[in-house]
Amino acid sequence: MMPSPDQASTSAAPPPSFKSLGLIDPLLEALEQIKFKTPTEIQSQVLPHALDGRDIIGVAETGSGKTAAFALPILQKLWEEPKGLFACVLAPTRELAYQISQQFESLGSAMGVRCLVLVGGVDKMPQAVALAKRPHVIVATPGRLNDHLQNTKGFSLRGLKFLVLDEADRLLDMDFGPDIDQILKVIPTERTTYLFSATMTTKVAKLQRASLSNPVRVEVSSKYQTVSTLLQYYLFIPLVEKDVHLIYLANALASNSIIIFTRTVHDAQRLSIILRTLGFPAVPLHGKLSQSQRLGALNKFKTGGRKILVATDVASRGLDLPSVDVVINFDIPTHSKDYIHRVGRTARAGRSGKSITIVTQYDVELIQRIENVIGKKMDMWATDKEEVALLRERVDEAARIAINELKEEEKAGGGRKRRRDGGGHKDDRDRDDDVVEAGMPTKKKFKGKR
Repeated sequence: MMPSPDQASTSAAPPPSFKSLGLIDPLLEALEQIKFKTPTEIQSQVLPHALDGRDIIGVAETGSGKTAAFALPILQKLWEEPKGLFACVLAPTRELAYQISQQFESLGSAMGVRCLVLVGGVDKMPQAVALAKRPHVIVATPGRLNDHLQNTKGFSLRGLKFLVLDEADRLLDMDFGPDIDQILKVIPTERTTYLFSATMTTKVAKLQRASLSNPVRVEVSSKYQTVSTLLQYYLFIPLVEKDVHLIYLANALASNSIIIFTRTVHDAQRLSIILRTLGFPAVPLHGKLSQSQRLGALNKFKTGGRKILVATDVASRGLDLPSVDVVINFDIPTHSKDYIHRVGRTARAGRSGKSITIVTQYDVELIQRIENVIGKKMDMWATDKEEVALLRERVDEAARIAINELKEEEKAGGGRKRRRDGGGHKDDRDRDDDVVEAGMPTKKKFKGKR
């Protein structure tokens, strides 16, 4: 019997199994292979309603297992009526699109599901050729999908059965609203729609009204919170000492896998050069890298070839980096919810993890705001002043090398900036928000007469 919504949200009962939720054998086999043992809270709440054919609003944070929560019911229906262009998932960024597609392929491995990723920054022709082969599932960023819907001959989503809007709050923050409206106009109204968002903003509520019919709302941990297995620390130091303390932390935590979050591309590049100069295996991940460079960086980190990933908030949402031991916030995030997303990279799936946030004299108010939101005080991370002092000279030297290296690169790539103007700008919206911080207006260049 189907649990009613109020029963569905009680978590006292023992967790159901995937089999008891009504999944078919090909999916159970795939789950077994990728070692998904028991459903997460969002999965056990979404699946009964989804398999029943209902529209769904899921309010869940990253790391909650929401991708499988929408992929499994879609794959189950696809098994019942196999056809091309069956489902379309919209995601805010290129990385997330690739990741969702990988999850669809591994969950649908026993049934031979074919996925296609449509994102900006990649040549359109091969995408158009692949579309003609009618893949079962398209995972796309809205700008590029809209482009194909308008310009690729013979491609339409008139037979679409499922639409998923993942991380809807970010889709709207990144100004994809008009593209999504356009897409909604050209797909069937008779379809099933799932909308997932970490936060329920007024914009998301408006999108929900436009795109879903009589949905079931499933909410997992409605208050912003961090998991109980996460130990959260802060380090209070003067601004000028940030670099040396970061190296001190990297040294102290050398055997761990670490993600260091920075606010800007420049800092991500600079710190990864400093770390490498001092012998730490670091790799940068940010929005100025090409798609293949980003995927390469992620793979190096995932396979353990590099122990340290220096990332801007590009990597802080939706990317499933399996086991990160430590998250270091080199810059404190301005929004509390970004803090929660960043530290959500560690202590996943019941494991323990640490986060360390570097706080300078200018960040006190921000850290207090974060502590209010998460409802707990962070502990002070103890440092050895003498050890820090011993590192100072080498770190200063490495910082000088980094600045020179970046200057050289800029000289060498002098013509690079121009390439991104000239019409490419719209296509670049699914780049990540360290080049254009999500939701910030992009600067228009004036082409005045000289």
